[in-house]
Amino acid sequence: MNVLILGSGGREHALGWKIAQSNKLTQLYFAPGNAGTSNLGINLNLNLEDFKAIRTTVLEKNITLVVVGPEAPLVEGIVDFFKADKDLKSIGIIGPSKLGATLEGSKDFAKTFMQKHHIPTARYLSIDKNNLTDGFSFLESLKSPYVLKADGLAAGKGVLIIEELNEAKAELKAMIEGKFGEASQTVVIEEFLNGIELSVFVLTDGTSYLRLPEAKDYKRIGEGDKGLNTGGMGAISPVPFANNSFLQKVEDKIIKPTIEGFKKDSIDYKGFVFIGLMSVDNEPFVIEYNVRMGDPETEVVIPRIESDLLDILEATANGTLNEKTIQINPQYATTVMLVSGGYPEAYEKDKIITGLDLCKDSEIFHAGTGLLDNNIVTKGGRVLAVTSLNNEMNTALKQSFKNAEIIQFEKKNYRKDIGFDLQ
Repeated sequence: MNVLILGSGGREHALGWKIAQSNKLTQLYFAPGNAGTSNLGINLNLNLEDFKAIRTTVLEKNITLVVVGPEAPLVEGIVDFFKADKDLKSIGIIGPSKLGATLEGSKDFAKTFMQKHHIPTARYLSIDKNNLTDGFSFLESLKSPYVLKADGLAAGKGVLIIEELNEAKAELKAMIEGKFGEASQTVVIEEFLNGIELSVFVLTDGTSYLRLPEAKDYKRIGEGDKGLNTGGMGAISPVPFANNSFLQKVEDKIIKPTIEGFKKDSIDYKGFVFIGLMSVDNEPFVIEYNVRMGDPETEVVIPRIESDLLDILEATANGTLNEKTIQINPQYATTVMLVSGGYPEAYEKDKIITGLDLCKDSEIFHAGTGLLDNNIVTKGGRVLAVTSLNNEMNTALKQSFKNAEIIQFEKKNYRKDIGFDLQ
């Protein structure tokens, strides 16, 4: 099989790393990929918004399976584009239809879906310019802190958690008036859930599903979960507090109703479902759906999968997932993200990276890297994910931190307390 992975981050490198181990693979392509993916396959300089160029490449390279990494092409309808094209419709593509991708593209749509299918989530109200006063009244009915979410995609910056009521009202008004552009023309106000976050991942062909390993990631830039939100500074899998009893509740109350909801609502969904959860007094509540794998969660979830991932993805695309099982490594996987100085605000690029060849007992997944004058250099805010496996979580973390020190680039930064709340 010839496989094309769309995307350029650590998620795509990790997916490619696993797919490259399959006997079913003939040739692996990435678009656009990064310095790390170039060691696994061929990087193609494609714009993920240009579906026609992707079409041409898929046909020229005789691609049999396309794995869509990031959410934007899914929300823009790349799966529908494939299904509507007589030359592409027989080619497997991993990801939901545009309607399915609205679960991530619109917080209001996702909340309505959860309510309709009796999936536990926080109380909420959707607000736009026409019912702003209702939003103020709803805020007054809630206890502090107050959660405001831009309805649309806002590059991970559209969620505000505010302690003071008047400030929450002011921010709500600012969001409606365009603080996050079109993404916040509608704002979802949510009741704050006090608990511990984790993420559960599912692969589905729309009828059957396989549950992948769960994970916990760390979004804040500073140690002790302080400072600005990032795309993710590290992750751990499995999550110690998510025991079999809790995960059974997730299965019964959330995963099964979600898949049944796809069927009832005629949502074409062949791909990953990322379910962001809050454990409140050992009861699971859905915070959000994402319609692809998370990053850096992928870098701890995928290394724990012992089965042939390409075989499972092929079955997903073909609608035969019910014939497959999945084997999971019981060890802990820990990833530590190395980021550029200044991230998540302004940062410099093209810093030379050294020490990669000196790392042992970890997988190094490239997130924001490129090649310049035969050197591997930084190209993004999040640069490298250092992933280690061990029977003991702390031993795996120790190995990741050791290699995080060995790798060098100017103004390198990373959190030294990943997993601090799970000890």
